[in-house]
Amino acid sequence: MHNLLGRNILLIGSLFFAIFLIGCDSHPKADLVIHNGNIYTVDEYNPTVEMVAVQGDKIVAVGSATDKDRWIGEKTQVLDLQGKTMTPGLIESHGHIMGLGYSKMRLDLNNVANYRELVAMVEEAAKKSSPGEWIVGRGWHQSKWEPLPEPSVRGFPVHEALSKVSPNNPVFLNHASGHAGFANAKAMEIAGVNAKTQFSDDGEIIRDSRGQPTGVFVENASYLIEKHIPETTPESDRRALELAIDASLASGVTTFHDAGSSGESIEVYKEFLAAGKMKIRLWVMLLGSEKELLQEWYAKGPEIASGNNHLTIRAIKLWADGALGSRGAWLLEPYSDRAGHTGHETIPMDYVEEVANDALANDFQLCVHAIGDRANREVLDRFQKAFEANSAKANDHRFRIEHAQHLNADDIPRFAEMDVIASMQGIHMSSDRPWAIDRLGKERIEEGAYVWQKLLTSGAVIINGTDVPVEPISAIACFYASVTRKTLKGTPEGGYEPAQKMTREQALRSYTLDAAFGGFEEDIKGSIVVGKLADFTVFDQDIMTVEEDQLLATQVTHTIVGGDILYQR
Repeated sequence: MHNLLGRNILLIGSLFFAIFLIGCDSHPKADLVIHNGNIYTVDEYNPTVEMVAVQGDKIVAVGSATDKDRWIGEKTQVLDLQGKTMTPGLIESHGHIMGLGYSKMRLDLNNVANYRELVAMVEEAAKKSSPGEWIVGRGWHQSKWEPLPEPSVRGFPVHEALSKVSPNNPVFLNHASGHAGFANAKAMEIAGVNAKTQFSDDGEIIRDSRGQPTGVFVENASYLIEKHIPETTPESDRRALELAIDASLASGVTTFHDAGSSGESIEVYKEFLAAGKMKIRLWVMLLGSEKELLQEWYAKGPEIASGNNHLTIRAIKLWADGALGSRGAWLLEPYSDRAGHTGHETIPMDYVEEVANDALANDFQLCVHAIGDRANREVLDRFQKAFEANSAKANDHRFRIEHAQHLNADDIPRFAEMDVIASMQGIHMSSDRPWAIDRLGKERIEEGAYVWQKLLTSGAVIINGTDVPVEPISAIACFYASVTRKTLKGTPEGGYEPAQKMTREQALRSYTLDAAFGGFEEDIKGSIVVGKLADFTVFDQDIMTVEEDQLLATQVTHTIVGGDILYQR
């Protein structure tokens, strides 16, 4: 009797314990669960989901809304999107991180409508500056002004009005493209530039009919002035990087491909990394003009995914030509609006080939700025020679041409054939196309200018970005330009050369998964897939379905890096 009672008590206890275990949820809990929105994964096998769960800095689950509850525990942060749209974290594939920061510390001329407004901004700055203090800025573009400057030389302004309002302060204002600059009389006096000054390097001093400098310096001629501007300091570099990181996060950018960093800048990046202040993921191209820097990095090799995937240094940047706006882009045939002029080769092509060989030998990517059709052809030719000479190393090189804006028809298929990535900026089409036809003419524009679909259908990979601070760091504006081929004012109806528009899926991929591929990072970012980094961008409306005329009104509401919400509007 006693043994039977004991067995019954044990059985009842075991039953209650089993029921207790069944009632307990042993499923692991997430640190962050995101749900109740339009979530585009850029995963062709699972393009949209209703819920994403994150543990640490990685995605651990994607699925339907019914999956979310089992991932939520007492300590789980839950982000209810409330109908908003989330995509993989945006990747700025071509920008200048320190340039972005410094643009916040200097005169921002991007929105200057005409020469009068530029002069007025400098006049105000001069009133606040001590005598002799330099006034610097960036962002003006004469071809976008209404009315055009008068008087002018080759469409560029002349310095007299600028000099009149700043007699005691040297002024130097970089063109939006970064390939020209505008100086006042005081700056030219300090630099010793006058009618007798000669410049025969890659660049030009624009002169009036009397042979006097107008104040405009194109390409390398800008250095005549720039070398007299006081150098930046470590303190100003730190402030610039802080501002650039904040601006990137506010724009939904989680990874930034920096198109040319000096050794000094890299030291600041490493300082921020060590201090936990590198909030975005920075992917760096070394300045190819700094030969000692290259040799240093060849000796130690690429630095990949330092600081928990926050800093990668694995590429080299070179500049093969100038910009179209300053007529510095290197063309096969003369400019339509300047007879006999074909632009500038800004470095010897033999050096491009030398660096291409060295990059392959030392496991670096090479990224070369080329805008004109001649520059693109010359760079492709040098790449091809290097690939043939280093066949074993060239199997997965992912060399890039930065911009690739104007191509000869014969060179378009070479990108896919040679596996060269076209790193293009959709916003440049929007900003440049209204006046680019004056530079190139109708035939060249239609044949090879901003030919996104021709490249994509040939099998090439296109990655997107803004070239900030040449353009503002607005992925929304760039996305809009990519899918509409219109200016930001919404013109023309139907867009320029509409057959070359990207689809919205192509444009999103160019800012996410393909952009990650452009940095050898497609296995860890660029799509919302289990195991990848939890980097996301959230928008207040659905960029994949909203009416075209409403796209530019889209705002970033959240930027999430490694599962941490680092920006919230």
